[in-house]
Amino acid sequence: MALTTSNPIQIHKLPQHTYIDALRWLPHLSTFTRHILLATYDSDTSTPSLQTLTFSPSQNTPTLTPQASISAPSRITSLKVSPSPFTPSKPLIAAAIFSGSVLFYSADLINGSLNFEYSVPEEGFHSGPVSGIDLNENGSECVSVGEDGKVNLVSLGDKGGFRRVFDSNGLVSYSSVKWASPVEFVTGGFGFGLHWWDQRKGGGPVALFKGNWTGGNASGIVHSIDIHPSRKHTCLAGGSSGTVFAWDIRSPKQPLILSGFGANDVPANSLVESDIWEIQYDNYTHSSKISNPTSSRVLPAMICSEDGILGVIEQGEEPIELLAEPCAINSFDIDRQNPSDVMCSLEWESIAILSRP
Repeated sequence: MALTTSNPIQIHKLPQHTYIDALRWLPHLSTFTRHILLATYDSDTSTPSLQTLTFSPSQNTPTLTPQASISAPSRITSLKVSPSPFTPSKPLIAAAIFSGSVLFYSADLINGSLNFEYSVPEEGFHSGPVSGIDLNENGSECVSVGEDGKVNLVSLGDKGGFRRVFDSNGLVSYSSVKWASPVEFVTGGFGFGLHWWDQRKGGGPVALFKGNWTGGNASGIVHSIDIHPSRKHTCLAGGSSGTVFAWDIRSPKQPLILSGFGANDVPANSLVESDIWEIQYDNYTHSSKISNPTSSRVLPAMICSEDGILGVIEQGEEPIELLAEPCAINSFDIDRQNPSDVMCSLEWESIAILSRP
C-alpha cells in the first residue's frame, strides 16, 4: 500500500503543446535563473525537436518561458546532459535518436541558444533505434546501446568518432546503459538481464546477471539503470511489471528485489504494477537507517511508471507516492543542485513540477 508524505508537496502542472519524450534540468546559472531541457514530438507535423525553457519558480504559479528550439532529424529516444566544468553556462547535450545516431548539442544559457555540434554517422553505428546512452563524468565519452545488440563508445574528442565494444549479432538486445566509473559501465536488456563491462578487460562483459521472477510466464525488460557516485559497485534497475532491484557486483548472483509483481518472494509493498520507465537515486530522501556510509543497505530511489505513478522506494520501508496520474509518466528528473525539486512529463502533453518541503 502506498503512503503519502506527511508534509504537503507543492505540485504544479503546466500544459504543453507537444508530446514530451524526455526532460532534464540544466545547470543553474544563479539562484533565480533555472533552465529545463525538453525532447519533444509534435504529432501534428511529425516534428521532433529539442527545446530549452526558463523556469521561474513561484509558490502560486511557476512559469516556463521558451528560450530556444532546434529540430532533430528523428524522434529522440534518450537524453543526457553533462555540465561543462570550464563553462557551466554551456552544458553538453547528447540525444540518441530513433534513426540510429547520437547527436551532440551545446546550450548557451546566457544568450539563449541551442547549437548543433556534430553527430555520429548512422551507417555502421546501430541498426535501428539507439535505445540508451550515457555520458561519463568528464564528458569525454558517450556509451550507446541498441536493440541490435551493439555496444559503442563515442569519443567526444574525435567529434563523433566511435569504436565498437561488442556486437551480439542480434542474439542479445540492450535497452539501457549507465557509467559506473571512468572505465566501467552497466547495460540492461531483456530477461531482466544486466551486463557489467570493464574497458580494461576486452572480449565481453566481466559479470552477467539474468533474473527469472515471473516463472517463465513473461520476459522482463530493464528500462532504466542508475548507479550512485559513492556506491559504484551497486546497480539499481527498474523495468517490467513494476520490478525494481539492486545488483551488487560483489555478490553478482544475489540481487535484492525492492518492488515488483509475479514472484513468490516479492515484497508486499510494491508501488506499481506496470512498466517502470525511469529510475534515479533520490538524494533528497535520507534514510534514518543508514548511518554508516559503507552500509550495504540500498539508498532510496525514485521511479516513474506507465500507470502514472511517481514515487520513492526504500528498502524495508513503505513506498512514498508523490504523484498519481490517470496517464503514463514517461520521464522525470531530480534537480542535482536542489534535489527537493522534481519535474516529470505526463503523457497528456504536460509537465508536473513538484517542490518537496
